[in-house]
Amino acid sequence: MSRSPDAKEDPVECPLCMEPLEIDDINFFPCTCGYQICRFCWHRIRTDENGLCPACRKPYPEDPAVYKPLSQEELQRIKNEKKQKQNERKQKISENRKHLASVRVVQKNLVFVVGLSQRLADPEVLKRPEYFGKFGKIHKVVINNSTSYAGSQGPSASAYVTYIRSEDALRAIQCVNNVVVDGRTLKASLGTTKYCSYFLKNMQCPKPDCMYLHELGDEAASFTKEEMQVSVVNGKHMKYGDKLLAKNSNNLELATSPLFIPTQSNICYFKSL
Repeated sequence: MSRSPDAKEDPVECPLCMEPLEIDDINFFPCTCGYQICRFCWHRIRTDENGLCPACRKPYPEDPAVYKPLSQEELQRIKNEKKQKQNERKQKISENRKHLASVRVVQKNLVFVVGLSQRLADPEVLKRPEYFGKFGKIHKVVINNSTSYAGSQGPSASAYVTYIRSEDALRAIQCVNNVVVDGRTLKASLGTTKYCSYFLKNMQCPKPDCMYLHELGDEAASFTKEEMQVSVVNGKHMKYGDKLLAKNSNNLELATSPLFIPTQSNICYFKSL
């Protein structure tokens, strides 16, 4: 009636509470009929209920019919095997996620804008109601002063603006893209995010404000670096963003007056329903 403890087998559950049996319960059979339950349920039936075996309905004896506690050597062996199995599982998950290191996922609530002058290259400035703050509630703004996106306009900054709502991000892109500010033409599109390195290693991320991905993203919105670098205009991620913008434009009416001029009533607004 005893069971050979082996961590490699699927864990056995108590048929009453449906919890996995503790290591010490593996060889615990309180009734002569061989119906196995955990010691917690056995004690509950004997003290708080009718004291009968749920299977054969015989009264439970004072002492369990079969109970052979595991030796320290057996306990340690099972713990070691369980730990090894967990490590192997983590390693397998990590191996399966390796390819995600080169994948970027388009975020529907993230605006990537390039061509910002130094005057605008400030998170607090961009959050103002006359700038990106006018389109909706902003979660975070990150400025990148690298000139790699400057093009022929000379030194300029770029920024990632994360909105709470995706529709606000799409509205911001439609209103800001190709607008000239401080002599520079702004280019706005949906931004992409990579997977957190801790997620790739199947580890808990220690950063509570980490902006990288910690779960699998939408496959339709996921693209490799090669797919994104085909060209700035024809990259697959850009085409994906264009489709979202085209779909969203059916619900928006774009204003014709210039943006980013606080003295003018430049509003992109939803159509009245």
